[in-house]
This record gives sequence, structure tokens and C-alpha cells, in this order.
Amino acid sequence: MVQAYCVKCKKKGQEMKDPEITKTSRGGFMAKGACPDCGTKMCAMMSKDNAEKAMKDGAKKSF
Repeated sequence: MVQAYCVKCKKKGQEMKDPEITKTSRGGFMAKGACPDCGTKMCAMMSKDNAEKAMKDGAKKSF
């Protein structure tokens, strides 16, 4: 699904738990979720193509 960097664990490419795709005020896309290891909130900026792919793979749409 959606991969992001966890600031607390310092691990790259962590799979987000319960990702939610949102739209920024400037028109970009962002995925918000939680780290599967420590539970810290994570976010990742993404392109429209990657956001659509993540939603197709099961991420929740919230815009």
C-alpha cells in the first residue's frame, strides 16, 4: 500500500496502517496513517497518480 518514513522509529519504507488520502489546500495529495510498529502518525506527500493507485489498493479517500 502506502509507504512512508517513520520519524520515531527512523525506518524508511514503512507500510502505513489505515492510510487515508487527503487533498492539500494547494491541490496536492497526502496520505495520513499510523506506523505499524510504534503507532506514531505518519504522512507522505504523493502525486495524483500515486494517490489514485493507493485508493485502488484500498486506501480510504477523505476529500
